[in-house]
Amino acid sequence: MQRTQIADVQPGSRVRISGFVENFRNKRTMAFIVIRDITGKIQVTLVKEEHPDLAAVADGITLDSVVTVEGTAVANDYVKLGGIEILPESIRIESVADALPIKPDSAIDSRLDFRWIDLRTEKNALIFKLQTEMAAAFREYLLERNFLEFHSPKIIGAASESGADVFRLSYFDGDAYLAQSPQFYKQMAMAAGFERVFECAPVFRAEKSYTRKHATEFTGFDLEFSYIDSYYDVMKFEEEMLTYMLGRVEKKFGDDIVRLYGEEYRVVVPTAPFPVMTVADIYSEIEKRYGYTVPDSEKGDLTTDAEHYTFDLARELFGSEFMFVIGYDGAKRPFYHMRDENGVPQGFDLIWRGTEITSGSQREHRYEQLCKNAKEKGLGEDVKFYTEFFRYGCPPHGGFGLGLDRLTMLFLGISIKEAQFVFRGPDRLNP
Repeated sequence: MQRTQIADVQPGSRVRISGFVENFRNKRTMAFIVIRDITGKIQVTLVKEEHPDLAAVADGITLDSVVTVEGTAVANDYVKLGGIEILPESIRIESVADALPIKPDSAIDSRLDFRWIDLRTEKNALIFKLQTEMAAAFREYLLERNFLEFHSPKIIGAASESGADVFRLSYFDGDAYLAQSPQFYKQMAMAAGFERVFECAPVFRAEKSYTRKHATEFTGFDLEFSYIDSYYDVMKFEEEMLTYMLGRVEKKFGDDIVRLYGEEYRVVVPTAPFPVMTVADIYSEIEKRYGYTVPDSEKGDLTTDAEHYTFDLARELFGSEFMFVIGYDGAKRPFYHMRDENGVPQGFDLIWRGTEITSGSQREHRYEQLCKNAKEKGLGEDVKFYTEFFRYGCPPHGGFGLGLDRLTMLFLGISIKEAQFVFRGPDRLNP
């Protein structure tokens, strides 16, 4: 008999199910076993008098043991788990579990030591169902718009964006680096005439940050496309893509998110266009409304606290969870961002629920200007291989990147440690 996943069990059918034992009540005359697989939970009800051989097997079951049960599924209104129970004809213990070393409310670092056990809960399984749906929605949206999926190298010969925050590797007789982003290769694809590309892949940042939103390795969803007129084209594309993704997530998992994480994390599907404000206007408003100030030297970029206030601002002024921020100081932006005649970068950040989720821009595609920008940042020779992409013709283009882990974190109000399958930070390399 083939295995049936628990969500597919129907009353009146003979089934074979397998999963972890989530709850076990072994009474004198009856045994009740709640079995969990990735799709759901179901109760197995054993009448010991009718099956003394199975009663002996049941005595060997422990919590989180893995079992296989064959039997008949019957309707029972008294059973809380969907009104269905299984009356077993056979029970096989596949694996006996020792007493678990952690509990769901254990400290996060203890849970990470035993991540494979921590992930067994319905609440944690939802994290990765959500990520799967997000990535699938992004892919579907892009493929329907003639994007190519490509895979750029993660071992590279020069730092992706600057000489800082990169992991250096010993590479045969020389040095190499782990890529901070696929940025250079996305733009190489534009110079190759691919016009529209995206990638979902690991990204590495050698930042000694211990915040709830930073990791040294995370999953980035990056895209780039050609023949734009301005960075507003890029912003418009992102807001439409995110709206599509959020609609799919709300339809499939909206109720589960509220049930498991709380009403405050109900998915709100936005309407376009998203609000847009300059950095200067944001600082002016949050000082006026909330009394938050920073020195003038810091006003070219948003501080972490200013990001949080931007969420309040977006809701109060526009009734939105999102805010595009533009008008950054050129010194705060990468050299490959195009600048206008006043030196203002033609780029943006997108803030969602008080945290930056995207940095994007129109890129500088003119060879001479790009070389000048790189030289001003002290990166001339370091990025020569990259600037060569633009010597032989390149269309105007732009793009952005999203962190899937950070999006998940904001969806559910959890830390980045919980949002990743296995977290990597300055002090964690295991499991």
